[in-house]
Amino acid sequence: EYNASIEFYWAPFLVESNTEVNILEPKKRIIKVDSVSKQSKNWEGADILAFNTYVWWMIGLRLKTLWGSFANGEEGYAQLDTPVAYKIGLKTWANWIDSTINPNKTRVFFTTMSSIHSKSASSPPSLSNLAFLRSKDWGREDGLKCFNETKPVMKKKFWGSDSNRDMMSVVAGVINKMKVPVSVLNITQLSEYRIDAHSSIYTETGGRLLNDEEKADPGRHADCIHWCLPGVPDTWNQIFLAHL
Repeated sequence: EYNASIEFYWAPFLVESNTEVNILEPKKRIIKVDSVSKQSKNWEGADILAFNTYVWWMIGLRLKTLWGSFANGEEGYAQLDTPVAYKIGLKTWANWIDSTINPNKTRVFFTTMSSIHSKSASSPPSLSNLAFLRSKDWGREDGLKCFNETKPVMKKKFWGSDSNRDMMSVVAGVINKMKVPVSVLNITQLSEYRIDAHSSIYTETGGRLLNDEEKADPGRHADCIHWCLPGVPDTWNQIFLAHL
């Protein structure tokens, strides 16, 4: 009806990595922080571009980063602090935007980090938490993450320990220095409250729903990263639509 097409392009780091096709275990991931050329050829010519990248970076305190060819990956990578690697990767993306995009023809958006709610109590630290905090984010004592939560957090300006402020400040710092205007869709704070809105034990893993045994172990299997649909992402889309 509107002569429009919508495309979803899978590039979890925006820059290139060795995990875009076959998802390897996190410790084997290598991120090529100096290039978006493989992905960007699919972005050219769009009227609207909406980017985001966060949770895939949160696999530890340091990341294996690479300049040049993946053929030298095993010997040629360097380990950098996660915010440092993130900043280099985002600068590579920003340089492509500034050198390629005509702001009179293409609007660019960047969505801030999606909130994770796995720190209900003093459970063992997960790799998604850069600071490895043993926190009690919303006062739940059983350590079962977001499982069976039915109400949002009501505390004003609640901020969970899985949302890393250093990473968010990297985004702001890079975008503020870009020549091409980028509209930031800040969905992090509003999503922080919604501990009740994740897919929890009703998620799927490896393309299948959890079985009864896995559902009975929410401390291990509850998905507090992805969101139910309809749900929180629909609110993000309303904000996006308002900008458009």
